[in-house]
Amino acid sequence: MITIDEMEILLEEIIEEFPELLFKDLNGGIILLPEVKTNDISDSGDLFILGQYHRGGVMGRYITLYYGSFMRIYGNLSKKKLKEKLTKTLKHEFIHHLESMAGERHLEIEDRKYLENYLNNKKNNL
Repeated sequence: MITIDEMEILLEEIIEEFPELLFKDLNGGIILLPEVKTNDISDSGDLFILGQYHRGGVMGRYITLYYGSFMRIYGNLSKKKLKEKLTKTLKHEFIHHLESMAGERHLEIEDRKYLENYLNNKKNNL
């Protein structure tokens, strides 16, 4: 398992590879928090949130990534594989950012469908 400081370094490497244009109006930047975050719909605490895109409020537009959640799900992966998962999550959150700027919500709809499928599967497995 890597430390949060090591993950911060991986995140900085990933960010350097992204085009500068993606960061337009992402005035709050990208924040790596230490906690484990679960989705409120998960009564058993088994649906982890890896990242979130935020728009509005005091900090404006920003992306939050959760080190603890990554470690719960991917803590046994190599640094290289973990970097791939971190990159995938960051790309997902940037799509939310870009869609928000364009007034679109396609990925939000896909995310909602994913959660609906999760709930349906939980019901069917009871």
